[in-house]
This record gives sequence, C-alpha cells and structure tokens, in this order.
Amino acid sequence: MNKLKVLVAGSLAMVLLIAGCGSSATEESDGKAGSNPSHYPVTVHNYTKAEGSAEWHGKDQVFQKEPKRIMATTRTVAELLLHLGLKNRIVGVGGDFGTPDKSVSSDYESLKKLSHFYVGKEAAIGTNPDIIVSRGGLFENADWGVGTIDSLNNMGIGTYVLESSIPGGSFDSIYTDIRNLGKIFNVQDRAQAFSDQLKERQKKITSKLSKIPRTQSFAYLHMSDLNNIYVYPAYGETFFNKAFQMVKLNNIFAHKRGDISVETLVQSDPDVLIVLEWHHNRDEIRKALYNNPKLSSMKAIKNRQVYTMDYNYLFSYSYNTLDGLEQLAKDMYPDLYH
Repeated sequence: MNKLKVLVAGSLAMVLLIAGCGSSATEESDGKAGSNPSHYPVTVHNYTKAEGSAEWHGKDQVFQKEPKRIMATTRTVAELLLHLGLKNRIVGVGGDFGTPDKSVSSDYESLKKLSHFYVGKEAAIGTNPDIIVSRGGLFENADWGVGTIDSLNNMGIGTYVLESSIPGGSFDSIYTDIRNLGKIFNVQDRAQAFSDQLKERQKKITSKLSKIPRTQSFAYLHMSDLNNIYVYPAYGETFFNKAFQMVKLNNIFAHKRGDISVETLVQSDPDVLIVLEWHHNRDEIRKALYNNPKLSSMKAIKNRQVYTMDYNYLFSYSYNTLDGLEQLAKDMYPDLYH
C-alpha cells in the first residue's frame, strides 16, 4: 500500500479514536436479471499479488455459477455495480464516504453499509460473499483491507480487482472493468449500455477540455493538518496521472520515488496545486496555503492556482473521475462553461 493510502488510513484511524472513507439503469426485475445457467462457467482475466508487494501478476478468476452475493469495498464500487443493475446482489458496502453519484443515490441508500471507513477481512467475509469487488490497494491483510486475493480465493470467495487501479491502468481500463463485470454477472447488455453512455459523456467532456489553452504542471498535496503539507508524488499511479492529462495537467513529480519535501516542492514550482478535500473544506485549505510563508514564492500561490478535489474523484479509479475533472476544469477555466 503506497504512502498516501497509509496516510489516509491513519487519518481514518484518528477519526475513529476521536469518535470512540438514472433509475432505469439500476432497475432489476425481481433480482433475477442475468439468470442463465448456460452462461457458466465463466473465466475472466484478472490479477493478484503477494501480501505487501507492489507487483501485480495475471490470475484468471473462474466462476462456475452466477455470483449472487457481492461485497463492494467502497461507495464507488457499489455505484458502478448499481449502474449494471446489481442492487439486489450487493450484500455489504465498505468505505461509505465521498461525493455521491446522484443518478443512483436512491438505490445506494438502500444498501447495507458496513462502515463509513474501510473494513477488514472479518467484516468483509462476514457478509458471506460469493465475490469481493475492489480496487487493488484494499486487497491486503490489514485493518483497512479485506485480505489478499489468494487467501480469499482459497476460501472459495471470488475476487475482481479493478484493472484501472493497478499500475498501467488508465481511464480506458474502466471500460474493460465494466465489460468483465458484465460477463461475470451475465449482464452484458447493461454493461454495454453503460459503457456506451459513459463513452458518449467522456467524448463531450474531453471535447470541451480540448479547448484548454495550454498544458500546465501540478503537484498533489494532502493536508490532514492545515499547518502540515504532505506532497504525494503518485509514482506508478498511472490512472491518476493520465486522468489529469485530460485537463492538460502534468504531474511534476510523477517520476519521483519516495518523499518529496516542502523545499523540493517550492524549488520545483509547479503552475497548479491540487489538494485532497478530506478533513477541511476548500476555503480553509486555500486560505492556509495562500497564507503559508514557506510557499509565498511559488507561482501557484501568487497566481491563486490552488484547487481541491474529493478523494473519490482521485482514487476511486472509477467512472466518477470524469465528474471531478469536469468540476476542476470549471474552476480553472470558467470561460469554457458559459
């Protein structure tokens, strides 16, 4: 798990200690949509990795029959499944935080939420799932992870890792994920319809974004404490880095491993700063950065080029990244959206 995810997991743990992350598209006729025994067995190419490793390897997932019980590790995974008409199969959702997809909000609210935060293996397998669908980083043996893929498979639980979430992934990987999930659950028609809808929306958004006048550099920051800045280089985060290229932003630290100091940030002097919205709202974040004397020489500060984004837009590795990018473009280039 990369340092950002550890940092976020740590932030979640602190919160826990203080307290004691189209209706027609989601309708399913009597929960029987996709029932077709002759469709199975189904084999889908997917991935696995050793515990604690960053190296992913191919591993086929074979489904002898239709998976009836799905555990979704995050809100965004559940929302994707809802777009495929799978509401009645989702038996538990972890990571119930972030900006909602309003088009499936009614169905989402009816689902069983396991926790506002990420859940561990015990809670995940407690839903008695046939399959766990998740981004790759949550398949770990940890308080915030549902267990390794191999250990879950050895228990007879199927897994699906979002291809978009592993190194090499891109926004186009989402279409592979939708196609694979359609095949796993025998809802290919719904999967194709959602892909077509999403591609059309992506085309309209990227057409608008193509009018952005020039490519700029950016750095990504995380601030649990408004007085402390953590620079996340996003090395190897191909989905993250390629997504920002849609709005003509290049991550200035994309090829840097390890920690990035505030001094290095200032010396590198990116055009734009992107900050995760987590503990603080955008006004608090921007005020803190604009008033930070250590950053006063940076052009992003002088030019008031600090923007915030929801965590799920950045690290859900899902279709709603388009929402985040479009909102970012509206903030940066309001003239494009008259």
